Amino acid sequence: MIIDCHGHYTTAPAPHNEFRDAQVAHFKDPANNPAPFYPDISDDEIVETIEKNQLRLIRERGADMTIFSPRASAMAHHVGDEAVSRDWTRHCNNLIHRVTMLYPDVFIGVCQLPQSPGVPISHSVAELERCVTELGFVGCNLNPDPSGGHWTAPPLTDRHWYPFFEKMVELDVPAMIHVSGSCNANFHATGAHYINADTTAFMQFLQGDLFRDFPALRFIIPHGGGAVPYHWGRYRGLADMLKRPPLRDHVMKNVYFDTCVYHQPGIDLLFKVIDIDNILFGSEMVGAVRGLDPETGNYFDDTKRYIDALDIPAADKHKVFEGNARRVYPRLDAALKARGK
Repeated sequence: MIIDCHGHYTTAPAPHNEFRDAQVAHFKDPANNPAPFYPDISDDEIVETIEKNQLRLIRERGADMTIFSPRASAMAHHVGDEAVSRDWTRHCNNLIHRVTMLYPDVFIGVCQLPQSPGVPISHSVAELERCVTELGFVGCNLNPDPSGGHWTAPPLTDRHWYPFFEKMVELDVPAMIHVSGSCNANFHATGAHYINADTTAFMQFLQGDLFRDFPALRFIIPHGGGAVPYHWGRYRGLADMLKRPPLRDHVMKNVYFDTCVYHQPGIDLLFKVIDIDNILFGSEMVGAVRGLDPETGNYFDDTKRYIDALDIPAADKHKVFEGNARRVYPRLDAALKARGK
């Protein structure tokens, strides 16, 4: 089967997004904006938004299952305060759970976290545990920069993050490194902030010794690993200069890249540089780049086409399309085996 490790509910029903607008308005000016109540969203509304969008494209493009999470740009951890983030996160995750209940053979959940600038990451542990143990989610999206482009949080290798990593290991779930919207005009959200964060996270792992303390910890760095595969010699050289072990031993036993790279030459390079066991199929569909590529006539985010075009063994394609995801997300593997898959 073909498992897409990177999908977001970017087409959530309008009342869900209207609640968020009202929630933010109330936070900014409670005197003139009443506290909103989360709306009743029918199954039919969810079905309409999914079947016309994600489900249609999954079927048209030949995938089978998507690891599904709330819209990343709408996490907006820099908006409001801890209470606002906690409330918004819970509603977002509950909505993802409803999608997975309506389409259990196609979608499986990954949760947003109730992060907030300056708030200990330990405050996000309860929501991770709820989503994994009660809702059947198989991982989480972890924002290394809840400030929205100002980078006020400590590096991911700092002990600030350890309480959360301990829970990840206990639950045996990975995290996708994923920032949200940018409130810094210097960084376009999807064109700069996302790629910057992917690259920054990798460099933090290179500089630190996180995986010595947590050898079972697993991270997916999306968007093809940011700049990393395309400057692999730089990072190997920096590891040498900084007296770090070789990257294959120091980082790449715990870090994986997805295939959200929207042209064939980029995919070709990714597969030439990065070991096949560290690549997971992902499309970010429906996501950052939705249009047709005028050079090919195909959609930029139809990433399966690029992998199909690779001259690699069928066994390697199986790893990328299915095997690696089942290994990195063991709860996904268990859920599929329980269904006889």
